[in-house]
Amino acid sequence: MTVRDLTILGCSSQAPTRKRNHGAYLLRWNGEGLLFDPGEGTQRQFIFAEIAPPTVTRIFVSHFHGDHCLGLGSMLMRLNLDKVTHPIHCYYPASGQVYFDRLRYGTSYRENITVIQHPITEAGIVHQDENFTIEADYLNHGIDNFAYRITEPDTIKFDKEKLKALGVHGPIMQDLLKDKKITFNGKEILLDDVSHVRKGDSFAIVMDTRPCKGALHIAKKATMLLCESTYLEAEKDLAKSHNHLTAREAATIARDAQAEELILSHFSARYLDLRPFEREAREIFPNTHAADDLKQFQFIKK
Repeated sequence: MTVRDLTILGCSSQAPTRKRNHGAYLLRWNGEGLLFDPGEGTQRQFIFAEIAPPTVTRIFVSHFHGDHCLGLGSMLMRLNLDKVTHPIHCYYPASGQVYFDRLRYGTSYRENITVIQHPITEAGIVHQDENFTIEADYLNHGIDNFAYRITEPDTIKFDKEKLKALGVHGPIMQDLLKDKKITFNGKEILLDDVSHVRKGDSFAIVMDTRPCKGALHIAKKATMLLCESTYLEAEKDLAKSHNHLTAREAATIARDAQAEELILSHFSARYLDLRPFEREAREIFPNTHAADDLKQFQFIKK
């Protein structure tokens, strides 16, 4: 199996701290590297995480507030310096095109990489191929801001014991997959009788928002939900006035969406200890973990 994990390259919000960098999140999955919201200093965090930057194949920007995008330009320049030959797909709100262009061409350099832009103008499926379906939906933050959901295709899994009992093996298995049925030793065997459909895993990321339909939709039954929780409930008035979530509100989204696992991030610099975020959220959604810089979470169905 290829690597399937989420690396927290940074988990701070508007301002970095001595121990927490601006937010940035790398999901390694199906042979690709999906980088979300690269804040300032993301390139350096790859060094500390001991992950090669060319791992990145896709970059997602939820919105163009600085703590979610100031590392975009330096990451593209680093990939250019490393002479990556694969294309770099970039997804971002179309209304922020001017900011994307400024970040991409903020300095003088000879561009050799292939950057494929995916400016998003509306909610829905924004990309689909053999590896992933990528969906976006609007969040409530006072600026065009998207939550993203990445889902792998469903796969057919054979029941090895049933196949063994029938004596079915070898190249005829491909015929069974293709035609949905075969005749073997004088008996008709249906694909549905010896297999089941494994639903594809899904990863959802919700950054900078108040509770809203878009957040709930993107998080629906996600294998893993990475969600901002800038404040604790004691500062819920600040969360409301700044269009952010508390840990309790993030947990409520995870519970109502029937997500499997919740990772909290995007913490205000006012908090030194992140353990209270876990305690508060677990009262609502037990399978909750607080992010921390360079921490890794295995992305597997429980």
